[in-house]
Amino acid sequence: MNRKLTQGFTLIEMVITVAIVGLLATSVFPLAELGVRRAKEQDLRLALRNIRDGLDDYKEAADAGRIEMKLGDSGYPPTLDDLVTGVVDVKSPEGDKIYFLRNLPRDPFHPDKSAPAATTWALRSYASGPQDPQPGEDVFDIHSTSLREGLNGVPYRHW
Repeated sequence: MNRKLTQGFTLIEMVITVAIVGLLATSVFPLAELGVRRAKEQDLRLALRNIRDGLDDYKEAADAGRIEMKLGDSGYPPTLDDLVTGVVDVKSPEGDKIYFLRNLPRDPFHPDKSAPAATTWALRSYASGPQDPQPGEDVFDIHSTSLREGLNGVPYRHW
């Protein structure tokens, strides 16, 4: 008996295997991209909550008379950096500072990764209306500068 043993794969087996692997890869990449986007949205929610809490804490300290204010001031910080660098507590005999954030989070959807965190956010002043938020002499609220829409259908700048 003369048997011929073949080793290896035929060309058609290799082509089918590569096609199957390619088909699986095309279905995995959108899922991975969706996971990255969900993670960025979670980071955005957390950053917005932290900064807005810091803004509210600053306002509470101003209303309590712990922050020096001039006539006509709204009680909100002039810049986002003031939340991190702190302000002098006027009720402290030693002149201690009050800090509202440990660090300023970045907008995760901002395209320039080298930009300072404070410049990645769009600002709304106290004097600005909610329909057309504009920066001004203070920081009443913030929102993302991204023009993209979230997975929930709401644009990031409206979060």
